[in-house]
Amino acid sequence: MIDAKGEIMDYKSAGVDIEAGYRSVELMKTYVKETMRPEVLGGLGGFSGAFSLAGCKDMEDPVLLSGTDGVGTKIKLAFLLDRHDTIGIDAVAMCVNDVACAGGEPLFFLDYIACGKNYPEKIAAIVKGVAEGCRQSDCALIGGETAEHPGLMPEDEYDLAGFSVGVVDRKDIVTGEHVRAGDVIIGMASSGVHSNGFSLVRKVFEMSRESLETYYEELKTTLGEALLAPTRIYVHALKAVRQAGVTVKACSHITGGGFYENIPRMLPEGKRAVIEKNSYEIPAIFKLLARTGNIDEKMMYNTYNMGIGMMLVLDPADVDTAVEAIRSAGDRPYVIGHIEDGQKGVTLC
Repeated sequence: MIDAKGEIMDYKSAGVDIEAGYRSVELMKTYVKETMRPEVLGGLGGFSGAFSLAGCKDMEDPVLLSGTDGVGTKIKLAFLLDRHDTIGIDAVAMCVNDVACAGGEPLFFLDYIACGKNYPEKIAAIVKGVAEGCRQSDCALIGGETAEHPGLMPEDEYDLAGFSVGVVDRKDIVTGEHVRAGDVIIGMASSGVHSNGFSLVRKVFEMSRESLETYYEELKTTLGEALLAPTRIYVHALKAVRQAGVTVKACSHITGGGFYENIPRMLPEGKRAVIEKNSYEIPAIFKLLARTGNIDEKMMYNTYNMGIGMMLVLDPADVDTAVEAIRSAGDRPYVIGHIEDGQKGVTLC
């Protein structure tokens, strides 16, 4: 096509570089290959991803689970630090942790990257992180989409989201319906802020490369490294608990809304969680955030994970076995509270 000025028009002149897209796919193929499982049918590049459910034949009544999420405004830190190889872990973690919360095994993941301009090396770095998250959760990266959106967002920026599908035998779904007074709550340590509450983080701290590269003795690292630390993936720990023969009565992934919003989601009516705040050491990043922003304690617990990324409710007789299983998977467990009869909710003491 020729425009009014007599110049030849094509997709590239409109801001979409098809060749860059091809190069991005070639660069990411190595990372994607590392996540493959025997159930994956076909390879990268088709119109859809195919995954066989033949492995579910031993289940009485297999149920598919799904989870979808994005990284939120944490992605702004990746822009400022020009560090794009970890943000993909966050995208995977936010989805597979939700699937695992219901007692499921994540099977596969698909990502979606929208960018102002396709820089193949940057896209490949993002997908490298996605693949690492999939590797950590034994989840196959079977497809995705990279969409170039000139004029919709700045050339150097992008957004990342995705979704995971998992499976669980219906009899093993974690519902919370059997939670009883006297049950024990175990918390698993987070890796930091994870991927929630970054709009407040960005308001508290000066968002510049110089600020993020400032070293803090109390953090034992720079501010940027502490904040950009990828979300912890708990798939292996939860699987280890199940394999140890422990029945998980309820499970809560502590994401946006912190303790006050997420803990009640795992409880039946008439049951209340009591959390002992001094049962574990709150990570330094939360103390620094609260002090610098003059954020009151309730707001902190209503916004952040405060050092606990996943919580389980168990029968008291199963606590020691579960703690050992979690440790064997490489995670840090804490006995942080118990269940009481009362109005559904959470009490921090």
